Amino acid sequence: MGYTITLISTDERERLMEELLPRVRYEIKSDLYGCCIKMLTDDHATKDTWGDNFYSISQGIRSHGRLLVFKNDAYAPDTVLFDPLSRTAFLFNFTYYGWIKSLALSLAGAILEDHHGIFSVHGACVDIGGKGLCIVGAPKAGKTTQTYGLLQNPHTRIVADDWFFSRDYGLDILAYSSEKNFYIGDDLGKIWKEFGGLVPDGQFDHNGRAIADIRWMIGKGRILPMTTLKTIIVLKRDPADTTISRTLDPGTGLKLFMENDYFDPHILVHNPFKTRIRNRYVSELLNRTMVYQVNTTGTPQETQMMIRSLVGIPQSG
Repeated sequence: MGYTITLISTDERERLMEELLPRVRYEIKSDLYGCCIKMLTDDHATKDTWGDNFYSISQGIRSHGRLLVFKNDAYAPDTVLFDPLSRTAFLFNFTYYGWIKSLALSLAGAILEDHHGIFSVHGACVDIGGKGLCIVGAPKAGKTTQTYGLLQNPHTRIVADDWFFSRDYGLDILAYSSEKNFYIGDDLGKIWKEFGGLVPDGQFDHNGRAIADIRWMIGKGRILPMTTLKTIIVLKRDPADTTISRTLDPGTGLKLFMENDYFDPHILVHNPFKTRIRNRYVSELLNRTMVYQVNTTGTPQETQMMIRSLVGIPQSG
């Protein structure tokens, strides 16, 4: 992770607001699974990318949380200051939009887990024949790559490629979408040729990424708002481990989640209360699903074959 999060007081938040509000050129309120998150910035590119990424919400609705995204020479690159009381985050000198949108989703998740028993998962989620599959793992383990590999199968539908919200409901664990369009890398079409051309040449940002509407390629009917989770795939990349896949029991899985900070490097607040409610949710998740760990040291195609064999997808098509 390339940034650290510093908690600030309400007094410091008020000082920063007074300093930054005269610079605001754009205010956008967006719907992140029923949470109204307002983004304020003076950067046109950030405004446009955010607008393509998230669903809009009525501008008359009061915000539940705020992100202020600005350049400021007084701070180091990729500085995050967060006031938990007002749920206001200041993001200074960010050049990677992926972290901006992840912090917005993390902010919504922090609000929803505190007050509504709804949790955010930094991972992908697809639906295969009515059964939800979640893919989590450390950064660069291959979550996005393997998610789009699964989408080559016409019976696979997508809920989220990077982040979703979830709650237990009766005997089930439900997963809900979070983004209107997805922030994909320019290497996706090189790995899976079917997804080449999703973004026109020249429209990727300087990080080699862009917001893409995949509906025109896979069809509107294959974008789902929710699914019921049945399987969890935990990806890792460890050349020293010769085991390609293993089944995880709930206790081992929970330990793995805790050791890896729930596979979410964007968590805004760590405290005993947050740990307790997150552990409770993850325990329910792991007790109600089949959980596998898959080592991604092989080629993307080899890992894809392993995942398909675990969830019962034909190896071709």
